[in-house]
Amino acid sequence: MLLGGRLLTGLACGVASLVAPVYISEIAYPEVRGLLGSCVQLMVVTGILLAYLAGWILEWRWLAVLGCVPPSFMLLLMCCMPETPRFLLTQHKRQEALAAVRFLWGSEQGWEEPPVGAEHQGFQLAQLRRPGIYKPFAIGILLMVFQQLSGINAVMFYAETIFEEAKFKDSSLASVIVGVIQVLFTAGAALVMDRAGRRLLLALSGVVMVFSTSAFGTYFKLTQGSPSNSSHVDLLAPVSVEPADPSVGLAWLAVGSMCLFIAGFAVGWGPIPWLLMSEIFPLRVKGVATGVCVLTNWLMAFLVTKEFSSLMEVLRPYGAFWLASAFCVGGVLFTVFCVPETKGKTLEQITAHFEGR
Repeated sequence: MLLGGRLLTGLACGVASLVAPVYISEIAYPEVRGLLGSCVQLMVVTGILLAYLAGWILEWRWLAVLGCVPPSFMLLLMCCMPETPRFLLTQHKRQEALAAVRFLWGSEQGWEEPPVGAEHQGFQLAQLRRPGIYKPFAIGILLMVFQQLSGINAVMFYAETIFEEAKFKDSSLASVIVGVIQVLFTAGAALVMDRAGRRLLLALSGVVMVFSTSAFGTYFKLTQGSPSNSSHVDLLAPVSVEPADPSVGLAWLAVGSMCLFIAGFAVGWGPIPWLLMSEIFPLRVKGVATGVCVLTNWLMAFLVTKEFSSLMEVLRPYGAFWLASAFCVGGVLFTVFCVPETKGKTLEQITAHFEGR
């Protein structure tokens, strides 16, 4: 029953993580699309924080029951929401599209009806030869790859152990602290997204992550000789350190770099890949393209989760985190040279950019 429930939950989360950013990008006007699109990740980390807090006081069975509440609200409220105007136009339902605009925006003022043309024909492999298709395709996929290779899952794996080495008595409190940092910095990113722009926040986020993962690797390098840090297996076990042990002071280096990494990730590489995924694809390929991006993200998350322990065996813990730092450098360079700025542009203008118009 647990495996069946987990399978269904994973299926539902996969669908929601694909559809929610796309739906929001298609109903929002350009001036607030960054704010609203970032709210997807903001709600994700808020849900994680609330789960941490609820898990502090509830048994896991009641926590699972509590998990039924948000989807129930989503189910009820989405019954009142219209389809996106762009989708309705591809179905040749112009009156329904105008009604949806009036419902969502209050009036039709400021809304430009996008040309649909061949948009309703759907995706065909031959379209990948066109710059307007393969460029956003490559950017969307690589954003998801760099997001997972940044080491976010690896850092989260060792959060409780690192707090224990710093003499935190309650590991649940450590989880709550991590959750609060995620929520605060993701909310801050959402508020400035439409003013600062996507590229600036991605680059800033990547630079912060480079320094924090480098510091993480340095911590493991400095402590590799101590009995409690000789291998990644020992890192997974509760640590007992005498108060005078210098490794306690070093543990605060790990705590600081971990908090800095989580804050940096929340500012850019957490929300922005999902936001850009919903913005850069032409309507006719959006379904397939966003599906491929989401599949890439979850596949990379699975591979990192499954193989990170083996990687630490081969490269040692410090080598694994320095490798993550190198991937963060790659993410910064990719942002600077390849990712376009979508701030304040309509979806049609973004498509025109990739097509060279």
